[in-house]
Amino acid sequence: MTLTQDPALRLSARARVPAFKAMDVMQAANALAARGHDLVRLEIGQPLDPLPDCVARAVSAALRAGPIGYTEALGVPALKAAIAGLYRRRHGVELDPARVAVTAGSSAGFVLAFLAAFEAGARVGLGVPGYPAYPAILSALGITPVPVPLAPAGGYRLGAEEVAGLAGRAEGVVIANPSNPTGTLIDGPGLGAIARAARGAGLALVVDEIYHGLTYDAPAHSILEQTHEAIVVSSFSKYQGLTGWRIGWAIFPERMIRAVECLAQSLYISPPGLSQVAALAALAPEAEAEFDERVRRFRASRDLLLEALRHAGFTEISPAEGAFYIYARIPEEAEDAGAFAQRLMEEGGVAVTPGADFDPVRGSRTVRLSYAGPPERVAEGARRLMRWR
Repeated sequence: MTLTQDPALRLSARARVPAFKAMDVMQAANALAARGHDLVRLEIGQPLDPLPDCVARAVSAALRAGPIGYTEALGVPALKAAIAGLYRRRHGVELDPARVAVTAGSSAGFVLAFLAAFEAGARVGLGVPGYPAYPAILSALGITPVPVPLAPAGGYRLGAEEVAGLAGRAEGVVIANPSNPTGTLIDGPGLGAIARAARGAGLALVVDEIYHGLTYDAPAHSILEQTHEAIVVSSFSKYQGLTGWRIGWAIFPERMIRAVECLAQSLYISPPGLSQVAALAALAPEAEAEFDERVRRFRASRDLLLEALRHAGFTEISPAEGAFYIYARIPEEAEDAGAFAQRLMEEGGVAVTPGADFDPVRGSRTVRLSYAGPPERVAEGARRLMRWR
């Protein structure tokens, strides 16, 4: 039987989003590793530490107790209350747990946030370089990303001046604090200025706080310390390291939460039940002590990699004040970043992500490196970078 294409079944324009290049690099690195290549993996921001014992015990007990079923669409009340408690401890913010939406990772949180805050056809400002999923998700939802180029001289910070400059050009803005790929951190006064600028420009404000807990020289501040008229998206994937559990949260103004709940009911039914058990246990003091020890390890890896990059001829190195990334300009004698990253992986044994993933216009001379992996492997990657040059 000959199969023919049905002309009525066409790929929609909204589906034509660019590839997430970090994931493509990961796939290529996996293929090389499967063929026996010894690779240092600096391409993906993924901690792969074992679960803290208290988390493993909670998950095991839940599995023994019986079936894992659907939960409420916005998550179990105990987890929502624990997340509200996190903001009280870290930021001195009193937060009604009813405003918390537990989500299937921050990715689902962004979908809910963008659907709740923006009409199809709206325009939303994004700092560039920035996380590539922001413009991809917005575009898939029929919302137009408005890139705001950020300079290395300013630490790649999207500040109040840039936010104010979006007046009349956009209906909203996304801020990342700390940011991916640069690790830039915005302090409390900076967030206050951003909140005032967004209000003055009539912009809906969405703030990505998924790297909270992962800062090295100063603590991260939440936008909720400045205003409750913002949407916060966060995750258990980074500080807690629960990447594959796909569990996160978003915080909405009270007037939006019922609409978000209805969206979640139809889009996701509920967040994964077993992952919520793990997330609740991950907020316990015993687990947080282990996570804080990891942060001290990340800091040592960051310092080592920063020094190696300088010796290897990289320039315009990002502040790396938070998260676990360094964004840098490749050595002047190197070819474009895509070819550079390919050769570095195949010849130098180090996988990194080309900057075009984060800045399609100016990223041809930059790369992102993640130091989330085991310290001994990051140290080996640093040695290989200096030798390969």
